[in-house]
Amino acid sequence: MRILFTGGSGKAGKHVAPYLAEQGHHVTNADLVPLGHPDVSDLRVDLTDTGEVYSALAGLATFDELDLAEKPTYDAVVHFAAVPAILLRPDSATYATNVLSTYNVLEAATRLGIRKVVFASSETTYGVCFAQGERKPLYVPVDEEHPTVPEDSYAMSKVANEVTARSFQARTGADIYGLRINNVIEPHEYAEMFPPFLTDAGLRRRNIFAYIDVRDLGQMVQRCLETDGLGYEVFNVANADMSVAATTDEVIEQFYDGVEVRREMGRDETFYAIDKARELVGFDPQHSWRDVLDDPRA
Repeated sequence: MRILFTGGSGKAGKHVAPYLAEQGHHVTNADLVPLGHPDVSDLRVDLTDTGEVYSALAGLATFDELDLAEKPTYDAVVHFAAVPAILLRPDSATYATNVLSTYNVLEAATRLGIRKVVFASSETTYGVCFAQGERKPLYVPVDEEHPTVPEDSYAMSKVANEVTARSFQARTGADIYGLRINNVIEPHEYAEMFPPFLTDAGLRRRNIFAYIDVRDLGQMVQRCLETDGLGYEVFNVANADMSVAATTDEVIEQFYDGVEVRREMGRDETFYAIDKARELVGFDPQHSWRDVLDDPRA
């Protein structure tokens, strides 16, 4: 597929964009900062500028495409670009940038006839991650039916983007899939970050004790690109286990006292449910911090 990938220079994108190229796709990174990867084309695009987004999606990706009989079109858009958290820019700028850029991408893609858009939403939509003070989910494991009523500007922007995406799908009939991505972890971060998590599970409370390895995130995007006909869907994206060494029973006892537990859970199973992604697109996460670190409870 010929893919426009927004935000390919970010923490997640710099892994996922090359991963898609390795799968045989032609990937163009639309970002303000170039990725500089030999297998990914770079195009500097301000996604808050409607004209630039249209022009990028309607244009060439490489000089080699000049030799084709006709200018090729994009088959899919993967939209990861965003102000990625609170406290990086003023709240109003975070919200405005994320909402406007997503609207521009969805409008341009669908008006130009692109039938597949995969966009990054967030774990923060459930209102736990960036909540003021203590906040617990209404039930566990947290699935896609859990209410999304966050109070911070970043998560608000992601909820708004989901509403916008659903409306564009209704308007056009395109496949538009939103990924509620959990805390993104690069392979080197297991050794650097996870040892304290294994002794103090409370450090992971705001992430619902979950995480997503960038390599498995790449697999999820690829599965979405391969799966047609779902219309509009949102998916939790996380690894199959928790980011802590405590067992699920211990986490429930210590952190989720009084929270409804809706089904029996495995000893190390993530509280950020990925059942829907497994069932509808065949997501099958392969990585774990246990591949790098010893499990003190094993």
